[in-house]
Amino acid sequence: MLRKNLGLFITLGVVLILFGYGCNGYNGLVTADQEIKKVWGNVETQYQRRTDLYSSVIKTIEGSANFEKTTLKDVLQARASATQVKVDINDPASLEKYQKVQGQLQSSFGRLMAVAEAYPDLKTTKAFQDFQTDIGGTENRIAIARKDYNEAVQAYNLKVKVFPKNVIANLFGFKEKGYYQAAAGSEKAPDIKFDIK
Repeated sequence: MLRKNLGLFITLGVVLILFGYGCNGYNGLVTADQEIKKVWGNVETQYQRRTDLYSSVIKTIEGSANFEKTTLKDVLQARASATQVKVDINDPASLEKYQKVQGQLQSSFGRLMAVAEAYPDLKTTKAFQDFQTDIGGTENRIAIARKDYNEAVQAYNLKVKVFPKNVIANLFGFKEKGYYQAAAGSEKAPDIKFDIK
């Protein structure tokens, strides 16, 4: 009788341990998934901050007489595209598309800022000077937010891929998530030329 009950207690103990491990593993995956969503929200917040800053300086530039309108139009189109892309962090293709339109916005705005250098009246306005200070800080915040996002994705992906939690991940449909990648060509040093004579 004792032997029969001992086998039952051992079996019940093993089942409870496996159940506890399974619950712990599932809860860990859910927690890591929620952390990624929170950190991605921080990335989007910083991009929104940059878009808002761009909007402010565009208004300042539009008020400047005779400013080059085609460059301004390119920035306005890039900004409209950047604000229309919705990201599903579970879909690497949508993340890549988001990165691409954000890169286009940054590039077109860089061209706008280069053109703005030729307008001394514009460069001396307080709004324009404040913008130049704010955008530097915002770009740093964006870089930190992207780094934090990639760290959260790495922690999550390790849980999804490493045995034995990968069994629980597959059982409940947790999939690997994509990293925020550097823009194509950013690994090459820029070609800077000075035409000093």
